[in-house]
Amino acid sequence: MAELILHHYPTSPFAEKIRLILGFKGLHWSSVLIPSVMPKPDVIALTGGYRKTPILQIGADIYCDTALIADVLEAQAPQPTLVPPAVAGASRILAQWADSTLFWTMIPYTLQPAGLAHMFSGVPPEAQKAFAEDRNVFRANMPRMRIPEATAAFTLYLERLEQMLGKQSFFCGTAASIADFSIYHNLWFVKRGGPVAKILESHQALDAWRERMAAFGHGTHEELGSGAAISIARDAAPAGAPGPVVDTHGIAFGEKAVVAATDTGTDPIEGALYAATKDQIAIAREDPRAGKVVVHFPRIGFELRRVK
Repeated sequence: MAELILHHYPTSPFAEKIRLILGFKGLHWSSVLIPSVMPKPDVIALTGGYRKTPILQIGADIYCDTALIADVLEAQAPQPTLVPPAVAGASRILAQWADSTLFWTMIPYTLQPAGLAHMFSGVPPEAQKAFAEDRNVFRANMPRMRIPEATAAFTLYLERLEQMLGKQSFFCGTAASIADFSIYHNLWFVKRGGPVAKILESHQALDAWRERMAAFGHGTHEELGSGAAISIARDAAPAGAPGPVVDTHGIAFGEKAVVAATDTGTDPIEGALYAATKDQIAIAREDPRAGKVVVHFPRIGFELRRVK
């Protein structure tokens, strides 16, 4: 199996989602720790501008967004599966809801003053200011849920998740699925919020489920410097373009194009169109340090545009 390189930082909830999937699948991986705020020059050398966390690197192929990263890990290690056949569609749709609606309700709830103070206890004021400014840019014009609405909605979501789980071991039955990992990282982040984590205490089924999920661990890993990861990309050749081709834009392969997220972190990434399937799009780009790399994105949550 090719070396799996995860670029992440310890407190990232989406990185925790992928770390736990690596543990679930019993995989060995290399850990590159990256800054939690911009600038991230070594990340940008690989991605061309994508700033979300985490990213997965396999040689000269760079995979963005945890929905796609999970699919890549599924292809690398099909068992145990993240998408049990009987619940494949349901688990993916539930995961998408958890990574979007649940996440953007959980964040304002958790980062209310009490939770924020707990998480940033001991952090210098200048670092707190840098984090706030970075996230303001990251969220751009995305509407922000107020704390009262976030509290009410998150309370309801927890009640409904408790009901959905019932006496099952996992959300889609007896085996864990991608839905569980997408829900888990939200509650993992709330748990770090000190006093705001009390909202979880009355949900016994969810609490037992969180223990089952945490028991998967993070697999085994070794530390790798970001410079070494760039060297690995430079010395490797991108894998062949995935197929079959699904063209919904009328952009020819090799033509200059831009890919950008449609929600947050919408920085455009420019390159030559390399792949377009039902699940992903990819662009090839040249970097002075990383050489030729191919950056992959999921179809959902990203837009592809021709460079005028």
